[in-house]
Amino acid sequence: MTLRTNKELYELDKQVYLPTFGRYPVAIQRGKGSRVWDVEGREYIDAFAGIAVNNVGHCHPDVVRAIQDQAGRLLHISNYYVSEPQVNLAGKLVDLSGLDRVFFSNSGAESVEGAIKIARKYAHCRSKGGTIISMQGSFHGRTLATIATGRQELQNGFAPIPQGFIQIPLNNMEEIEKIYNEDIAGIIVEPIQGEGGINEIDESFLSQLRTFCDEQDISLIFDEVQTGIARTGKLFAKDHSGVQPDIMTLAKGLGGGVPIGAILSNEKVSATIEAGNHGTTFGGNPLVCAAALAVLETIEKENLAEAAREKGEWIRQQVKEMNEPSVRRIKGKGLMLGIEFDFETKSLVQEMLNNGVLANYLGGNILRLVPPLNISYEELEIVMDVLKKSIERVKENE
Repeated sequence: MTLRTNKELYELDKQVYLPTFGRYPVAIQRGKGSRVWDVEGREYIDAFAGIAVNNVGHCHPDVVRAIQDQAGRLLHISNYYVSEPQVNLAGKLVDLSGLDRVFFSNSGAESVEGAIKIARKYAHCRSKGGTIISMQGSFHGRTLATIATGRQELQNGFAPIPQGFIQIPLNNMEEIEKIYNEDIAGIIVEPIQGEGGINEIDESFLSQLRTFCDEQDISLIFDEVQTGIARTGKLFAKDHSGVQPDIMTLAKGLGGGVPIGAILSNEKVSATIEAGNHGTTFGGNPLVCAAALAVLETIEKENLAEAAREKGEWIRQQVKEMNEPSVRRIKGKGLMLGIEFDFETKSLVQEMLNNGVLANYLGGNILRLVPPLNISYEELEIVMDVLKKSIERVKENE
């Protein structure tokens, strides 16, 4: 029997899938641009973009064409051999980032774990320890090592948690200087904390981190899994501050929907890595690299970094003009935005879904908007109209 309804698929999913997600009873069947349709034909505007993944929208024709063309030639080979799409993508990322080396993974968490390994290898070659400093409120993935860098609630139930990680308050240089010792290998930071609530990092703090890491000869790691690939109005969020990390991680928007992550590093730390120190079976295979190349080319061709900046400012202005007393502030850059309310936003996200807009809530009272960078102003106007009406409905039901 073919399953055709949202409810049927939702109920079957509950029986067979590990219950790790608080899913909505909506089964998305197809997408185009900034819109998706469920199995019953209902249309939604996607202001969530697969958690900031579909930066060029759903099924962008150039990306689809690149995937189809590559699928007809070669899907996968071992990384013991070279493939043209991988070499071309690595070269492009080096040119765009100003860093020197690239390693491809399958996800953001894998990229972060690889970054930690590179930082530790560099430190060990200088007779230092391997401890990594991260920021309170950070999110670097859900593997055992990456939850060790993040919030306590993600660690509950998974002890023993890997050692060698310290968390300090955000934007607090004094605390880093206080705890520093020769056991420290590096510092990891998101230029804008995503899952932590769209918390912006002070540019002065990033500059201080750069100076400090240079003085102590340790690695500065920027986790740009969510902020990268034009999401914040620059190709990389590091470009807002002009601070260059030693290591940078990417994923999410890089593949436009196919699973690919990347670790970029400068020659100083890269020079300590030897054959056999790290590896991957699927990372950077020809298919995903062809897709990622098409994503980067589309972002350049359609000037989507600037589009993200302009549309983000437009959303800020629209929120301001609402004069909504329940809005405390709006955070973030470009099209990585968090609207903070004086009430929990779970019911607001549900109300928006009921009215045909996909969004997300964070930290209890923050509405996250991370739509495709090429979303139209007409679609954004609908999102804002739905947001306003949904706020009114939620407040009526309080």
